[in-house]
Amino acid sequence: MPMGETTVTTLDGRDPADPQPVAEESRDRAEERFLRRLRAPRRPRFWFEILLIAVSYWTYSVIRNAVPEQRAQALSNADLLWRVEHHLGIAVENSVNHAVNSVTWLIVGMNYYYATLHFVVTLGVLVWLYHSHPGRYAAARLALFATTAVALVGYYFYPLAPPRLMNGAAFVDTVLVHQTWGSMASGDLKHMSNQYAAMPSMHIGWSLWCGLTIFALASAPWARILGLLYPAGTLLVIVATANHFWLDAVGGMLCLSFGFLLARLWYGTLPYALPRWVPGTRGAPLLPAET
Repeated sequence: MPMGETTVTTLDGRDPADPQPVAEESRDRAEERFLRRLRAPRRPRFWFEILLIAVSYWTYSVIRNAVPEQRAQALSNADLLWRVEHHLGIAVENSVNHAVNSVTWLIVGMNYYYATLHFVVTLGVLVWLYHSHPGRYAAARLALFATTAVALVGYYFYPLAPPRLMNGAAFVDTVLVHQTWGSMASGDLKHMSNQYAAMPSMHIGWSLWCGLTIFALASAPWARILGLLYPAGTLLVIVATANHFWLDAVGGMLCLSFGFLLARLWYGTLPYALPRWVPGTRGAPLLPAET
């Protein structure tokens, strides 16, 4: 530097004539705005959501059923889990299974419950969110999808036979005994579904997602009560029909916790705390233009 010249710097020591830091700062702001827009709740598109749900469920089914049916390992894991439950003093699935099976109308109803409500209620809650809570829809859907995705990891690394397939445990396969169309894992449809994907229970993961969503967002007290009863009823059904152990339900709850954690990390809050409406839907205030 020639003698007598002075250098002007900013408070952080940067030369204001140097364009590189300015460009980097501008790029950082642009990236921040992009991420903010990407994470911002927006109006869901009907046909995109229909396609996304259909493709996602098809992918889930293909991957779940593509997991090798490791029968010996699945039965060994079931025996171990059954011993753990005995050690914990919670191994009452056999008693529940036989008690409910003795009431024909009740167990037949549970068979149909197991086969149908798993899909019907979940889709119904998604449609309700789409119509009445569009600002919360994407975050809640992310929690559900993440829950389902992490369950596939459990199916692959921990094959588990359901109680009704255990050797010597004397569980009743209620679908076979009562000849009801109650599960793709029994009867003529059993070859269409992985028999040893019992851990975690997505009947619990999905029903608890539905129940929490209804309880958090429904305005009618009776609807909120039904929201709490639905996962509780599902827990009884999966045990009474000998499709799951109690600990399978715990696995489903852990998967759901992961789903909600991922949604919170992405959106900065839980789905139910987001604004109900977004621009472009009725009741939504107009947002100021972003500078």
